Amino acid sequence: MAGQERIINKLPAITISFWIMKICATTLGETAGDLLSMTMNIGYAVSSVILLGFFFTTLLSQLLSRTYHPLIYWLVILATSTAGTTMSDFMDRTLGLGYAIGSLILMSLLITTLIIWNSIEKSLSVTNIRSTRGEIFYWSAILLSNTLGTALGDFLADNSELGFTGGAMLIGGLLLLILLAYCFSNISPIILFWLAFVLTRPFGATFGDLLTKTHDKGGLGFGTIRSSLILFIALITLVIYEIIKVNKKSTFRKIQTT
Repeated sequence: MAGQERIINKLPAITISFWIMKICATTLGETAGDLLSMTMNIGYAVSSVILLGFFFTTLLSQLLSRTYHPLIYWLVILATSTAGTTMSDFMDRTLGLGYAIGSLILMSLLITTLIIWNSIEKSLSVTNIRSTRGEIFYWSAILLSNTLGTALGDFLADNSELGFTGGAMLIGGLLLLILLAYCFSNISPIILFWLAFVLTRPFGATFGDLLTKTHDKGGLGFGTIRSSLILFIALITLVIYEIIKVNKKSTFRKIQTT
């Protein structure tokens, strides 16, 4: 039975490094999505189609794999983040729905997905998913949460008068409250995970805007190319570390069984 769980479970442990990588990936998704749609002037609709293609390609690799592969897993996370950025911008700007309505639609879709997932799979586990159907629910929720996060981040930055720094500080404070609840309350860790997962996306979105936007718009003025490069190097470094850690664990298990 233990061997069967190792084959089926293809998700990482939820540790501090997981959240650091998540923030790097979502921030990179914000800057890379803007690089494609705005800096390269491809547009939100075409960018969304391209990035959704990237998402489905990486997702297929994840679904076909038999064990947890850090590179594949974080490529899918990055794909959901970049696609989520352009999809949100397409809804909010091209279709003219606005950040508030766009956020409300995406929040409703995410909650509906979680409810259906829980009713069918009888679990919202994020560390031990036992079926391909459960994996599809998991990645659907992640794609929606990252798309929602972009809309919420843009709403805080542009419509709330908090600016990029204020929006990042607000989301950071909420994440701190979730951490305190995890350490000192009896609230379900799964509920806290999904709250944190959703909120790290607007945190990454506002942080990405802080990096890329010009000084007169309240940003640091690094631009989308430099910001994307910095975040890409940081994420790749963390993924390499995760691969080394996973390989060490795998070697240790083999030694134990011989």
